[in-house]
Amino acid sequence: MSAADLIVIGGGPAGTAAAITAVRSGARVMLLEAGRFPRHKVCGEFVSAESLELLGRLLDLQHASLLRDAVRIAQARLFVDGRALSAEIQPAAASIPRFDLDTALWDSAKRAGVEAGQQDRVLEIRGAGPFVVRTSQGELEARAVVNASGRWSNVHGAASPPSNHGPRAKWIGLKAHFAEASPSSSVDLYFFPGGYCGVQPVELSGQPCVNACAMVRADLATTLPEVLALHPALRARSRHWEMVSDPVSVAPLLFQTPRPVQDSVLMAGDAAGFVDPFVGDGISLALRSGALAAQCLADCFAGRVSLEGAALRYASEYQQRFAPIFRSSSRLRRMLLLPRAMRMAILAVLQTSPALTNYLVKKTR
Repeated sequence: MSAADLIVIGGGPAGTAAAITAVRSGARVMLLEAGRFPRHKVCGEFVSAESLELLGRLLDLQHASLLRDAVRIAQARLFVDGRALSAEIQPAAASIPRFDLDTALWDSAKRAGVEAGQQDRVLEIRGAGPFVVRTSQGELEARAVVNASGRWSNVHGAASPPSNHGPRAKWIGLKAHFAEASPSSSVDLYFFPGGYCGVQPVELSGQPCVNACAMVRADLATTLPEVLALHPALRARSRHWEMVSDPVSVAPLLFQTPRPVQDSVLMAGDAAGFVDPFVGDGISLALRSGALAAQCLADCFAGRVSLEGAALRYASEYQQRFAPIFRSSSRLRRMLLLPRAMRMAILAVLQTSPALTNYLVKKTR
């Protein structure tokens, strides 16, 4: 049976951040991905400034241009109830296609010395340190496990999607890239009853385009053209768009209290908690939580603390660093779901107070 210090489940930003950070500290790391790269994923592709320095350290020098040449986003615009609000994003964020980001991080993990395998699905985790991990290609043993497999998986300890929710309770995510003449250099969020759609410029295969990524109730829309028709300004803007990537979708989208540790397994990225997409912190939280998990395990691998001690430290630091983001985004989501009259009153205040709008944007960082 193959053995490692750490097995990381999931090859997205959270998993690769954990794997690269751990292997650079001297650990033997196995990275298991159930799917295959490259591929498109439902994602706003917004990389906030809080994680750009970390991303630069994680990427191998072969992929330095991915960050250096990325489109920069220094403004956010919100279109809701016939009003338009704008806020500065300082320092500026980056716009990077997940197709390119995931591929570069996966390759960087292999170049760093991670034993990485694709199309290797984890079926079961046994034990509590050491662990036995049963996969579609055999059994592995590890001193620690980081689960970065996303919101829903068959991995022991991961959440399972509800089975008895009707269509009105179901939220879905949709995304595609479109060619647009002279895209705005801002991230634009179009809110409508039952969802929203974010649009931002990005370069896909060297060609400028926009990413349109939406979260919507399934009883209102199940395709991007249906979503684009739900907001008057977005409908007008998208009239001459041409789709340049196949649309992708994901469902259901549910918001739960973050769970950084489950049965001695450290949870990272969406496996730990799914943050409201409109705050644009999903990729940042994935990178930062994955790296934090590996940093907390370093003392365990060096024999300075137990696995339980490393897990307790991770849970504590996760709550300190990331829980405020979840609380702030939840408050903003509740505000947007208020009755229209109350929402309009709040928006009127925000529209006359750019400093307050900027403050609210910063609270989601």
